Amino acid sequence: MESTVAQQTGNKPLPFTEAQMRDIVAKHPTPFHIYDEQAIRENARQLNAAFEWCPGFREYFAVKATPNPHILKILMEEGFGGDCSSRAELMLCQAVGMSGDDIMFTSNNTPADDYAKAVELGALLNLDDITHIDYLARHVGIPKTVCFRYNPGPLREGNVIIGKPEEAKYGFTREQLFEGYAKLKEKGVETFGLHTMVASNELNPDFFVETARMLFELCVALKDDLDISVDFVNLGGGIGIPYHPDQSPVDLTHMSNGIKAAYEELIQPAGLHPLRVLMENGRMVTGPFGYLVTKAIHRKDTYKNYVGVDASMANLMRPGMYGAYHHISVLGKESSPNDQSYDVVGSLCENNDKFAIDRQLPAIANDDLLVIHDTGAHGHAMGFQYNGKLRSSELLLKPDGSVEEIRRAETLGDYFATLDYPGLK
Repeated sequence: MESTVAQQTGNKPLPFTEAQMRDIVAKHPTPFHIYDEQAIRENARQLNAAFEWCPGFREYFAVKATPNPHILKILMEEGFGGDCSSRAELMLCQAVGMSGDDIMFTSNNTPADDYAKAVELGALLNLDDITHIDYLARHVGIPKTVCFRYNPGPLREGNVIIGKPEEAKYGFTREQLFEGYAKLKEKGVETFGLHTMVASNELNPDFFVETARMLFELCVALKDDLDISVDFVNLGGGIGIPYHPDQSPVDLTHMSNGIKAAYEELIQPAGLHPLRVLMENGRMVTGPFGYLVTKAIHRKDTYKNYVGVDASMANLMRPGMYGAYHHISVLGKESSPNDQSYDVVGSLCENNDKFAIDRQLPAIANDDLLVIHDTGAHGHAMGFQYNGKLRSSELLLKPDGSVEEIRRAETLGDYFATLDYPGLK
């Protein structure tokens, strides 16, 4: 895990100036998350272009990363589908017009109602466990297309974030995989998919090439052993983003070329061409293009120097929960020296409510606007209401420079709405 205790060096670009943001804040009080539509679209097009060699390629955006229908609609317009893991996420995809194989449903420990909704929408079902075959048959029936999630266990090393595959709760073993496909074939399934997910926030493109090679080899083995032709492989997500200014994004062309070489080496000679290649990234699609904007409201100098802001861990969980690094810009002071050491903190009654620890930043005064970078995925989505904190609004920065509110901020009425108690309605 990256630490919030980190030297801040260099700048990261912003799609707005201090003057522009002051105008936005006058209409939309801080804190809020704001997303750059143009950058999201351009990034989506780059991913699609990298896989032009594979006619069946499709990215299924991980809805959990940024579950907002306005974002989903933008990505649908760029040719993406939606990767869902709950009934609510399925309904978000349905609301923007996705159905059928626009949707991949990948969940675990799945309730029957969730499967029923996925089947109603005609989603591609990706089962997490061999017992789910009978569970599905008993509750909603087996569709003609089914995918399995493979957990390679000790055969594959996960990355530092996702950990050892054999310690993960997800997926089939190799032996269960072959048993499960044989069972599906007996039940009349006509189209088969294969999926895995063994990395999170990985910046090495070769990691994904090796993942593709592993799945391609499995496809060949399934053809040889069970006479099953896999129709699609889903390489999962996990492509990382450069949270630090000195990091570089994953070279999508390099990654894709490596996957293509493995495809030509393994899939084509086995007579499995054409095989559709799918992915389900969330973080790399929207993460770098979202920002948490917050205002400095207090200074406290005791054993350390603190800057208190009007956002808290309830608005962005990752630094406090995972020790994750998020770069911080102080608007209007981008060229000032980072000669002050601060803990940047929220107001929760928890000592880990910190966006940065011992961070070198410019001198900060009350009412300065701070921009916390790379919150476009797993930012607002992981919000919570501890201490009675209200979830913030979400804004969309349009290509013409205008701003649209795509989720209003919660109110105390929202917070109290589910309490059956007089005086709080």
